[in-house]
Amino acid sequence: MDDLQTITDLLYCPGEPMAGSGMTDEQALAYARERFSYFEFCLVRHWLWIDLDVTDAQRVELEKTRRQPVILYAHQVIYDSARRWDVGDVVRTSPLVSFEDDFLFRTLNSVYLLLGDGQRKRSTLETVGRIF
Repeated sequence: MDDLQTITDLLYCPGEPMAGSGMTDEQALAYARERFSYFEFCLVRHWLWIDLDVTDAQRVELEKTRRQPVILYAHQVIYDSARRWDVGDVVRTSPLVSFEDDFLFRTLNSVYLLLGDGQRKRSTLETVGRIF
């Protein structure tokens, strides 16, 4: 039961507020299509920036591939250029490669446009791994 409570707390309890882009869905889609015409992108709302508690060895492994111990979880997909997720789906990303312009969360394969307000939280890999 503790695992369920930990997951529930991660997904639904308040965290540190973070601001994403104030663009409308339509504005964000036009922006992404122009800026990322050759790269997969996904528009998301109601998102969580999750700082991962990792060991030193795990951190080293992530750094070898230019990744950071951060993932994104979004409660609402607005649009996915690769059609991996449908509108309204949830998504959990792979680790962060870079964060740009205060709303562009880049992984090795995609860029996620963080729309509206979100939250920042901390979690273990084990808890995040139980989300999906």
